[in-house]
Amino acid sequence: MERFSNITNWEEETEARVAKGVAYFKEGYNCAQSVARAFADAYNVPLPLMTLMSASFGAGIGRMRETCGTASGMFMLAGLETASVEASQETKARNYAAVQELAADFKAQTGSLICRELLKGYVKDINTNPTPEARTDEYYRKRPCVKMVELAIRTYMAWLKRRQEE
Repeated sequence: MERFSNITNWEEETEARVAKGVAYFKEGYNCAQSVARAFADAYNVPLPLMTLMSASFGAGIGRMRETCGTASGMFMLAGLETASVEASQETKARNYAAVQELAADFKAQTGSLICRELLKGYVKDINTNPTPEARTDEYYRKRPCVKMVELAIRTYMAWLKRRQEE
């Protein structure tokens, strides 16, 4: 938690990370990568490594439309924040509690953690073909993914702030 202890303006820090995440998504990174990359500096994870580690979680895990990639990116960050390289029950419990809290916060705001459910009403054909769609203006207009990147980053920052205040 010490890596976030020097934040004096949480709102400003949150907006900066949201802007990073949205920019990454608009550059063509998937939703999980966009969330994870927005925090690479905070965790001293090289950007290329963070990009590779989060690559498989986009579009609901490998475009299977399962767990939302932005939530998966958030959960990866929770591991960096709460887990340990030691195999201990205490560490697992702390990490699982963090993931469950973040998942509950995300779900309370969106109604679901499932990509295909989040896309309903936005995308007519929710397919799982492994070929990603081209990133066009239409792509960004017809789906809530940018909003989900923002929401995941805001949710994670709010969770960090609550931890800092405890």
